[in-house]
Amino acid sequence: MPRYAIFFVPLAEDPLNSAAAKWLGRDVFTGAKVNRPSLVDGIDLAQFDALTASARRYGFHGTLKAPFELAAGKTVQELETKLEAYCQTLQPFVLPRFEVGQLGAFFALRPSKASEPLKELASNIVRDFDAFRAPLENKDIARRNPDKLTESQRDNLFSWGYPYIFNDFRFHMTLTNPVPDALAPAFRSALLAHFAPHIEEAREVLSLALYEEPERGGPFTVRRQIRIG
Repeated sequence: MPRYAIFFVPLAEDPLNSAAAKWLGRDVFTGAKVNRPSLVDGIDLAQFDALTASARRYGFHGTLKAPFELAAGKTVQELETKLEAYCQTLQPFVLPRFEVGQLGAFFALRPSKASEPLKELASNIVRDFDAFRAPLENKDIARRNPDKLTESQRDNLFSWGYPYIFNDFRFHMTLTNPVPDALAPAFRSALLAHFAPHIEEAREVLSLALYEEPERGGPFTVRRQIRIG
């Protein structure tokens, strides 16, 4: 059963996408593998690939509406049509400049400060597209370890299918799996060196992207990127 998600990714021609594809080893627009050496000093390619495997499968993205199976009676064509019309109601806005940061043991690109327009956009998308989302199965709920979530995160999970929305929203573009503490300094140095030339300037949100996972555990790719405004 395929899943779909509404994500942010820079426009396809943005050099940040090429840098991310080289880091992750896969182009999220084409699905093509990108051959590269290990980009972290002292880490061989097999270990580097293992520590970026989950981020590579999901592809370069920032979550706005997390992956979901389609609700009964809904089609992906209807979802695309709604997203296209929705994008016409929006206006571009500037994001704070990206920086290399961490969420727990994960490394990601994160805005250098909070963005209320981005939070508002994400919250609206969660609500406005929820009719397309099938209810979570018990195994999906269990995978989120609800006992370890805060009360608001648990409410979000059960009500909207994802814990990290609304006041719990923390936008990020994931670049690694959890990295062991001993390797974190080397990964941070490598990420700063690799991405610094591409995150000096702030970016605009100019589009929304519909991502598709053809089957559970498969790689996500951009099915459609739609300009806004």
